Amino acid sequence: MKTSIDKATEGEDYDRVSFLIGLGLAISSSVFIGSSFIIKKLALKKINSLGNTRPSAGGYSYLKQWMWWLGFLTMGIGEAANLVAYAFAPAALVTPLGALSVLVAAVLSAKFLKENLNTYGKIGCLLCIMGSIIFVVHSPKHEEIKLFSELTSKLNPSSSNLELHIIKLYRYIVCLRTLW
Repeated sequence: MKTSIDKATEGEDYDRVSFLIGLGLAISSSVFIGSSFIIKKLALKKINSLGNTRPSAGGYSYLKQWMWWLGFLTMGIGEAANLVAYAFAPAALVTPLGALSVLVAAVLSAKFLKENLNTYGKIGCLLCIMGSIIFVVHSPKHEEIKLFSELTSKLNPSSSNLELHIIKLYRYIVCLRTLW
């Protein structure tokens, strides 16, 4: 029986189960990594409130804080899940889904750290979600393209209209931001 890695090297299609496992691992990786930032920041704020020297000033008291180690472990689990996801799904799917960790951190920081997310941040989160959906829907089920003719045959102008509009919307937002 061939593994998904063998299929990728031979240019065969990924089966549905491997694809879904890789997708689930990539998304769970983003959740673990995004939440690890919040857990570690909560630990650092607790250390600062106790009057200990900040890590940026040479302090090492965070190493004695169990919550910081929990955040460190959470990040390790997320990175391990990301690594295993590459064995089940194409890299063109797994790599962009790593951006969801920023979204998770932004949402959790608003809830647990009482940080405000401005309008541009909310638009960025929405674009991140839309981009992730586009990547999942249009991600290759076939890993390797060997000829340029194969690439041009896969480019379908009608399927990229949504992506084109999203890119235009993003450019418009960036232009507005530079004007303000």
